[in-house]
Amino acid sequence: MTDINKESISLLNDLIETSKDGEKGFQASADDIKNPTIKEFFVSRSAEIATPVRELQSEVRALGGDPETSSSVSGTLHRAWVGLKSTLTGKDDTAILNEVERGEDVALKAYKEARSKAVEKNLPASVQSLIDKQLQGVQANHDKVKALRDASRAAS
Repeated sequence: MTDINKESISLLNDLIETSKDGEKGFQASADDIKNPTIKEFFVSRSAEIATPVRELQSEVRALGGDPETSSSVSGTLHRAWVGLKSTLTGKDDTAILNEVERGEDVALKAYKEARSKAVEKNLPASVQSLIDKQLQGVQANHDKVKALRDASRAAS
């Protein structure tokens, strides 16, 4: 296996962990959010994240690697913090949205950094285009969560 493939696999496996964190984060938040429209959005986002995860895993296999199958330790810790904070704030929708947006900030940063590394290290075009495509989806998620959070703050 070439060094380029190893770097690509490592980068993609990091994004798999990030995406799995998001999947679990949206699901956990859906359990606590009261607003039915936001709950539905969180449930659908959690389910829809499975597609980008499969795409990343498929690319890792195509490069000769073993795809990551779990979320990260930091994601687990973040979900625990969200759960604790939700309990302390009475599971207030705005507080939950604040934490979900914070999680989306982390995902967006991870994808932007992955994009920069992929370009800098001249990783294969298939890797770069997959990251680009998924970065657009992460940006859209981030913007939607931010808009929901802003609307929730304005209503409070």
